[in-house]
Amino acid sequence: MAKKSVASLQTGSKRLTKAIKMVKSPKTGAYIFTEAIMSPDEVNDWMNKK
Repeated sequence: MAKKSVASLQTGSKRLTKAIKMVKSPKTGAYIFTEAIMSPDEVNDWMNKK
């Protein structure tokens, strides 16, 4: 699991974070990466959600 703040995602006074999560696929068993751009306050909730 990774959390990264990217300078290009900062628009005006709003700061955004790009979060990347590795999830195991139930069908194949392979790992896939899901990513989302959100405010830093929401990252921990998103990471803990399955």
